Amino acid sequence: MADSSTISYTENLLKYMKLDQKGSVMAEYVWIDGTNGVRSKTKTLSEAPKSVDDLPEWNFDGSSTGQASGENSDVYLRPCAIYPDPFRGSPNILVLCECWDSDGSPNKFNYRHEAARLMEAHKAHKTWFGLEQEYTLFDQYDKVYGWPKGGFPGPQGPYYCGVGTGKVFCRDIVEAHYKACMFAGVKIAGINAEVMPAQWEFQIGPCEGIDMGDHLWMARFLLHRVAEEFGAKISFHPKPISGDWNGAGLHTNVSSEEMRKPGGMKHIEAAIKKLEGRHKEHLEVYGSDNALRMTGAHETASYDSFNWGVANRGASIRIPRSVGKEGCGYFEDRRPASNGDPYQITGIMVETIYGGLEPEKFESK
Repeated sequence: MADSSTISYTENLLKYMKLDQKGSVMAEYVWIDGTNGVRSKTKTLSEAPKSVDDLPEWNFDGSSTGQASGENSDVYLRPCAIYPDPFRGSPNILVLCECWDSDGSPNKFNYRHEAARLMEAHKAHKTWFGLEQEYTLFDQYDKVYGWPKGGFPGPQGPYYCGVGTGKVFCRDIVEAHYKACMFAGVKIAGINAEVMPAQWEFQIGPCEGIDMGDHLWMARFLLHRVAEEFGAKISFHPKPISGDWNGAGLHTNVSSEEMRKPGGMKHIEAAIKKLEGRHKEHLEVYGSDNALRMTGAHETASYDSFNWGVANRGASIRIPRSVGKEGCGYFEDRRPASNGDPYQITGIMVETIYGGLEPEKFESK
């Protein structure tokens, strides 16, 4: 019998995982709930789907996920991307879904649909994104993993990209997540330990258009799922520990085809000018509690002002030194919080740079 109700004992599970499924496929439907978290449930399929078009819609109780009221609780899951399942193995799959209401309109927490419209409308620009997801590990008692009981570790300095006992915590979770992403086909570009102990980062991308949000959300799901087996909790709060400790961000790297070509710097600077004009609107969708992080200290810009510069990690927008030297490439928006929704972030980025769309009309069913 397990000592903890939160830690899985995978060794005991393995003998069952090896059993023949008799041709059936287990499809884990994954969606974003009303609290900016992930939920999932499993559906048995009689055969492996060739594409998302072969997958049936499903539904769930939205009143239990903060997405609907009790008197009209059905919310519908529309599959939009398939990934191999690293937990159950082949032929089982993970299915990323959008949430839709019974009247045929996107659920109010379905930010993917509008982002996909924007990406499709402006696909000629071939916009690439790369997101740097920072997060913090907590134990099952909501204490930062590895920190002394009733106290604090030594000051920041040795932990960033650290190696060795006392400098890094829970590397096993990080490595397991890395491999799970690779197996699932998630475009994970790398990992590193961050400035605050027990804080880590993984990078997703480059991804074009709507794929950025899809891959980041699936990476978040995989991280929660892996941590579950180790009895750890994942926090995406932008300032999980107050005081002289770094917060956590979701730095967003952006590059259009025009920016990548020789002379692209003028397009980068034009985009930054537009971003400056909508600073407030961007912060409204860049994550909650972000003002706690964006103090102008700890490698952040001030929440209330906008600035940019080459190789300046205290700026709202950073242009890498190599880009400044070559005159083309990409820029980094350092404002998004670690708990920001990638669909909202990439969506408003494209909207600001290339223009918005007329509101979509839906026929009631």
